[in-house]
Amino acid sequence: MDTEEWQRYVTAYHDARPGITERIFALAEASPYAWLAEPLHAGPGPVLDLACGSAPTRELLPGTGWIGVDSSRGELGEAARRGRAPLVRANADALPVRTGSIGVVCAAMCLPVVTPLPQVLGEVRRVLRPGGRLAALVPASSGLSVAGAAGWVRVMGALRAVHQPWPNPDARDGLAGLLRRAGFAVRSDERHVFTLAIETPRAAALLAESLYLPDLTARRAQFAKRSLARWARPGRRLQLPLRRVVAEHPAPYPGREGV
Repeated sequence: MDTEEWQRYVTAYHDARPGITERIFALAEASPYAWLAEPLHAGPGPVLDLACGSAPTRELLPGTGWIGVDSSRGELGEAARRGRAPLVRANADALPVRTGSIGVVCAAMCLPVVTPLPQVLGEVRRVLRPGGRLAALVPASSGLSVAGAAGWVRVMGALRAVHQPWPNPDARDGLAGLLRRAGFAVRSDERHVFTLAIETPRAAALLAESLYLPDLTARRAQFAKRSLARWARPGRRLQLPLRRVVAEHPAPYPGREGV
C-alpha cells in the first residue's frame, strides 16, 4: 500500500470500529493508558493527544488543557459521545495548531501507523514548545515469553496472517532511535508486558477485529472469530508487550534565541 491507500484504510477501519483500541485495552489486567499518562501529570499543558481515537486519556489528564486530534469521524464521534472534548478532526501530518504552543504531545499506539512518519514527527516538533515533552506508547516487537509467543502464533494462524503490515515497523522497539534522528532528546525508553484476558467468544472476536490486516476477507475474519472463540476459556491470557518512550523538544542553547 502507498501512503494514501494506507491513510484511507486506517481512517475507514476506525470509522467502522470506533473505540476499538480502548475496548481491547479494557481486557488488560492494568491500564496501558494509565502507564502512558504517568510521566505527563507533572508536565505543563496544554496536552495534544495525537490520533486520539476515542480519547481514553482525557480523564487521565485533567486540568492540562487537553485537546484531541484524529482523522476519523467515527472515533471523534465516539469520543464526543463519552463527553471527551475538545476535539479536532485533522491528519497527524498537518496539525491545525500554532507553532510552539503545546507543552505535551501524547501519542497512544499511533506512531507505527500514522503516515508519512517523518512529517508527523516534524509536526510534533513544530507544535511543541522548547522543552516540551512527547510520550508515546507503541507495540513492542520483543518481550514475549515462549508461551506468549505461542499464543500469538495461535491468533495469527487463525487469521492466516504472519504480521500486521504497519507502514512504520521501526516505530516499535526502534522508536527511541527514530526520535533521536528526528531531533528529539530521549529521556526514557521502557517496556512492559501487559496481559489480555481472552476468556469469552466476545473477547476473542474483539481481538480478531483489533488488528490491522488490510487483506483480511470477511470470510476469513468470520472463520478466525469462530476458531478463536473455541480457544478462549476462563483463565486464558495473551501477552501484550508495549513500549513507552518519553522524549523532549530540546530547548535552545543560551544565547541562541532568535538565531
